[in-house]
Amino acid sequence: MDKKGKVFLVGAGPGDVELLTLKAERLIKEADVVVFDRLVGEKVMDLIPEGCEKIDVGKNVGDHPVPQHEINKILLREALKGKNVVRLKGGDPFVFGRGGEELELLSEEKVNFQVVPGITSSIAAAAYGGIPVTHRDFCSSLHIITGHAKAGAELSIDFPALVRLNGTLVFMMSVANVGAIAKGLMEAGMAKDMPCAIVENGTRLNQRRFVSDLDNIEETVKINQVKSPAVILVGKVCSLADKFTWFDELPLKGKKILITQPQKKASKLEEQLRALGAETKLYPCIKTEYIRPVAVPLEENQILVFTSAEGVHSFFNWLDEAGLDSRALAGKKIACVGPATKKTLKDYGLNCDFMPTEYYGETLGKEMVETGFADRDTKVLLLRANIGSEEILEILENASIPFTDCKIYKTEYIKHENMPEFSNWDYITFTSKSTVEGFVKSMGQADFEGVKAICIGRKTAEIAAEFNFQTLVSKSATIESMVERIVEDI
Repeated sequence: MDKKGKVFLVGAGPGDVELLTLKAERLIKEADVVVFDRLVGEKVMDLIPEGCEKIDVGKNVGDHPVPQHEINKILLREALKGKNVVRLKGGDPFVFGRGGEELELLSEEKVNFQVVPGITSSIAAAAYGGIPVTHRDFCSSLHIITGHAKAGAELSIDFPALVRLNGTLVFMMSVANVGAIAKGLMEAGMAKDMPCAIVENGTRLNQRRFVSDLDNIEETVKINQVKSPAVILVGKVCSLADKFTWFDELPLKGKKILITQPQKKASKLEEQLRALGAETKLYPCIKTEYIRPVAVPLEENQILVFTSAEGVHSFFNWLDEAGLDSRALAGKKIACVGPATKKTLKDYGLNCDFMPTEYYGETLGKEMVETGFADRDTKVLLLRANIGSEEILEILENASIPFTDCKIYKTEYIKHENMPEFSNWDYITFTSKSTVEGFVKSMGQADFEGVKAICIGRKTAEIAAEFNFQTLVSKSATIESMVERIVEDI
């Protein structure tokens, strides 16, 4: 008999990928099959590795294209193939997630399973909305209720019991029945002016929060066209929402930013932007690959110059391929273009001997000559991309400094089948001239008048200006400075 696989019932949390548990992240990355719902966050889905089979069962409130009994059979079928199956559910699988139903068939068939709790939106959405679900000055209990009934059935809620509890009430899956809920609570004796709140898309970058009272909660939902997923909170703690708001106060909340860096390098920029509340999308316009084979004349040169972190990675990869290590650099001096390249060198255990005051290839060459770091008696080895700035070459030539321009990685433009509607985005980020050129090529047009472009430096901005972008230039050529420039523009 074939060996059975295992099913992991995993809570994906309320949407913000950083609220995913470490165990959930590990299991997603190790899965053979992921069976997922519609409400799983986009960034959580991005964690699923290439080659992993993804099965969309599309569950949403009141909309089950794949019936529950079919989902149960899918989990069993994949496990019986000997696969590790992750059943990825929004929020927590056991908080109105029907997780228990999905385990019944597996238990009957003696299929191994594990349950990984997730942060439930009933609490997370409230926290991101500035509402503490418990506070000893306002309540002594918390109650989570489903506001969704089975098809064709009426709500089965003991409203008088809820009112007597005098606690915080959190209604999940309740937007469609908000009127009936409010009416039931008021008829059971709850005050019409009891504070209430609605949090739509809780913890997600498109979150919206509305504060009301019980008598007006239905109208608030209608006027603002609140859609699922949303939670409705009823209780005195909701009066603290404006006082404790924090998520909606993030400086980039509501801003949409398109990131054009290569995918493996974009995480730092995206992390910083999302931490400030921005909605981001990766649209890599270039990719880099090591050039191999490559002849690196290491022994005959006294100064190594790195103009990017990617060049550092490629060089040390070549060093390892050649059967060498950092001892081969003994007695040599190292120059780098800026802090990111300097940090990458540090990661390989090396300190940078020279870094310019401005983080451009032109300034690097100019200041190496002016300070005497490089002179006519030293040979310079430039380790860089196949597409690079010509200024540094001209400066070294004019100063009669011997050098070798060694191209150790290449930059290529990426063709996209699905292009973004750039007018929907508040900013587009460019971290190099090649990202500008790659974006322009991918879009198939040359005029971007009115589109705001955040450029990592003046050289990148000069190229962007040629295509009529409205350029905003970072004060220094760093990711941190780019983010600061966006915040300044708000």
